[in-house]
Amino acid sequence: MCTDERSSLPSMTDASTQSIIIAAPPDKVAAVICDFASYPTWVSALKSVDVLEEYEDGYASQVRFALDAGPVSDEYTLRYEYAEDISRIEWHLVQPSKIQKRQDGAYDIEGLADGTSKVTYSLSVDLSMGMLGMFRSRAEKMIMDTALRDLKRRVESLST
Repeated sequence: MCTDERSSLPSMTDASTQSIIIAAPPDKVAAVICDFASYPTWVSALKSVDVLEEYEDGYASQVRFALDAGPVSDEYTLRYEYAEDISRIEWHLVQPSKIQKRQDGAYDIEGLADGTSKVTYSLSVDLSMGMLGMFRSRAEKMIMDTALRDLKRRVESLST
């Protein structure tokens, strides 16, 4: 499905990390994460999402996002890479945007014995505007809290 040439992201040693348990198997979680066209229906801050390029196997390789979160708006493109079994989905910012200099992230999806999944989200963002490390960490935590909660709600609503 996925090749090694798609797994070349730099290490995310300074990333914030958070996990959640989702009542669905890993393939259902990965399917929701990879369904970029549906994001605006369940991620309130996204105005639009467009898949710009795909790998031969149909997985998105570059995706453009239009974000409108009240006082913060941005348009940016992420390049995605996938583990062969889709247990890890990684991304990074293709080029600096209006407010981001760098964004690296990943979802690690682990199947648990009871049929649920543990999803670990790692995120590292450098903003164009100066921000103290403490505030950057808080912003990353808020982004991850919201993303994981929304992902859990979406996956579990489709699994019932």
